Amino acid sequence: MKKGYIQIYTGEGKGKTTAAVGLAIRAIAANLKVFFCQFLKGKESGELGFLRKVTGEIDIYRCGLNKFCVNRDNPGTDQIEAAKKGFEISKEAIFSGNYDIVILDEINVALYFNLLKIEDVLHVLKNKPSSVEIILTGRNAPKELYDYADLISEIREIKHYFHKGVRARKGIEY
Repeated sequence: MKKGYIQIYTGEGKGKTTAAVGLAIRAIAANLKVFFCQFLKGKESGELGFLRKVTGEIDIYRCGLNKFCVNRDNPGTDQIEAAKKGFEISKEAIFSGNYDIVILDEINVALYFNLLKIEDVLHVLKNKPSSVEIILTGRNAPKELYDYADLISEIREIKHYFHKGVRARKGIEY
């Protein structure tokens, strides 16, 4: 790609990761190289399971710890270290020259929970190679990211069956 842009998928609605995976599938079909780092999610998601089965064209790194609770005011050291490691590996991918697209799934949430520093992420966005497209997903995207984004999609929840007690379903929510 001649020009890589910065995209943010955020909001309270369902489908941010799925949108990023859809973009990855489209990119792979166009012979682009994709790196996908998934922050916070510790269990294998259906989307990534599919990508692992059908292609060797995407490199995936997951740095979640199978923990559902993060204390925003006092996150666990293990959670911080896992997120930092994922971010370091993602930075290497961004600057390696090996990838056209780097997806940082749930990085917005990692920033919200203070697992990563916004300054570090902004530094990478400001200095990324011009040809690399970067996708940042997750609710609560910090407003500081907005100035660097070329595309921001907010997925808004209007109605959700979770509010009626329906639990996450394999193949639908994960």
